[in-house]
Amino acid sequence: MVRPHLPLNALRAFEASARHLSFTRAAIELCVTQAAISHQVKGLEARLGVRLFRRLPRGLALTDEGQALLPALAESFDRIAELVEGLAEGTAAQLLSVAAVGTFAAGWLMPRLPAFRAAHPRIDLRLFTNNNRVDLAGEGLDYAIRFGDGAWHGTEALPLIETPLTPLCTPALARELHEPRDLLARPLLRSYRADEWPRWFAAAGLAAPTLRGPVFDSSLVMAEAAMQGLGVALAPPAMLARRIEQTALVRPFALEVPAGRYWLTWLKSRTPSPAMTAFREWIVTENGF
Repeated sequence: MVRPHLPLNALRAFEASARHLSFTRAAIELCVTQAAISHQVKGLEARLGVRLFRRLPRGLALTDEGQALLPALAESFDRIAELVEGLAEGTAAQLLSVAAVGTFAAGWLMPRLPAFRAAHPRIDLRLFTNNNRVDLAGEGLDYAIRFGDGAWHGTEALPLIETPLTPLCTPALARELHEPRDLLARPLLRSYRADEWPRWFAAAGLAAPTLRGPVFDSSLVMAEAAMQGLGVALAPPAMLARRIEQTALVRPFALEVPAGRYWLTWLKSRTPSPAMTAFREWIVTENGF
């Protein structure tokens, strides 16, 4: 992608003028003349086709467009200053952008992030969640953690944790379930993968009932519905360990069925940065590979 030329001097002149609401004070800060600041700002307004300031008898006032531009510029200049200072001192943070399926992010990654940060304090991790739909290139991501078979066009895929499924429900409901057959008369919470409950019942030697009711696109939301007593969820206990430890959810039966696994994926065309390599090595170790 070809990036447009950014008039950095003019943007800096505007940012300083907006903070001080004065061309004169901005000129003093930037060690140029007041006329130079005014010229830069006028040129920027002409380029953008909008007015950024209202010129008042005793100073300046930001227009709506100027108020919208100022926070983004201030944050960007602060970030540049921090990065330049970090480079000079040898302490610059390494940015790492990772997208993860929400269930994996909350159920597996979040409890382990303190350990990653302690091991890699100079990596600035940016974590984004999704429902398994992600565009690595379009979203500017270093990694995406997805659920599936590991076959995504144009990407490398490293296998992570497997996530077999088992019924989960409240302790009160579990006390009423003595054998798998007892589930046939209970509300069964389901994901958009229609074969999951039928495969579990087949493993239990039973024919699955007709499934009705809401369909969930997130195991976390389905688990929440189960904790509210709305039915029995078929979900991955490995991603809901904290809720099981707290007995908010229990496993009425030990039977599990395979459901696939999570994968760490990245573009084949992407040259791994040091931060990417560190994250990949860490997550592989945490997964026990």
